[in-house]
Amino acid sequence: MDASRTRVFRAAAPATALACSALLIAGCSAAGSGGGARGAAEGGAVRAAAPRAADDLQSDYQRVIKDVLPSVVQIQAGDSLGSGVVYDGEGHVVTNAHVVGDGRSFRVTTAHSEEPLDATLVSSYPQQDLAVIKLDKVPRGVKAASFGDSSKVEVGQIVLAMGSPLGLSSSVTQGIVSATGRTVTEGRSGGGTGATIGNMVQTSAAINPGNSGGALVGLDSRVIGIPTLAATDPGLPDSAAPGIGFAIPASMVRTVADQIIAKGRVTDSGRAALGITVRTVVNDSYRPAGAAVVEVSDDGAAKKAGLRPGDVITGVGDARITTVTSLAEALAPLEPGDRTKVTYTRGGDEHSAEVTLGEQ
Repeated sequence: MDASRTRVFRAAAPATALACSALLIAGCSAAGSGGGARGAAEGGAVRAAAPRAADDLQSDYQRVIKDVLPSVVQIQAGDSLGSGVVYDGEGHVVTNAHVVGDGRSFRVTTAHSEEPLDATLVSSYPQQDLAVIKLDKVPRGVKAASFGDSSKVEVGQIVLAMGSPLGLSSSVTQGIVSATGRTVTEGRSGGGTGATIGNMVQTSAAINPGNSGGALVGLDSRVIGIPTLAATDPGLPDSAAPGIGFAIPASMVRTVADQIIAKGRVTDSGRAALGITVRTVVNDSYRPAGAAVVEVSDDGAAKKAGLRPGDVITGVGDARITTVTSLAEALAPLEPGDRTKVTYTRGGDEHSAEVTLGEQ
């Protein structure tokens, strides 16, 4: 999915309002059947329970903020600001590749520090829009965040987004997990990497410029994702679509960060690939019509399946391919070793091949 084309729909009536209506109707029925005293007592109990529930939720929020905010930092890379999450006790900080950009050295401000700290780049992996930097010195009060299990993230789960939106350090917003398993293509404008990222967590928590690289956290104080993208309103391309943000899942963050810290680079991406270089081609009406193969890797999946330069890929599995981006989006949910059908044209004739995907 292309985040720049996300549409926003407003719900006609919130489910909570419907639920309250049902409770009121039930209460009236009970009173009308001779249970007035009992109904009044139960109503009083419900009213008393509501403030307690609100107090409990507020306490949960405050506990999570106290637990996790010391692990969230502000990163200054040249003239731009972003966020990061302390990954371990050695001062490694994970963030987005588009936050660090082409920089090699950074200034990092923690939740408790008055002066910025120096940090240097360990490695950046733009294909997944992740990077790791390292503090030159680890000050007191800075602790590593705890990362959760992405497979256990559920729609409706309450989450908090922590970071430095618009340069406002140590800011917190709240929302829910709106969806999981989203595939999103990041634009290149504003310093984006252009990466297509699969299995992202969609959230209603506000994600604004500067939140990138921060923490999306559940009420168990575990980081479930790294906020990375905010959708834009197709009617107003320069403005964000409220309540639609995306975070890279914690499992992928750990996969990339662990390799960078241990080896200085990513050697096992977990991203499926055909082993080709492609470009978008258009039809006679100048509309995108497929991804033309420009180059085929000698040991790549495409060559093993018989594809060659000049072929135009028009389908992967059930997905229709019209552009380079749509090809990347079709491959993003798949894994190396998966078998999929690739449809292509050669000399005007349509062909298909079963391809065992390689690794990017």
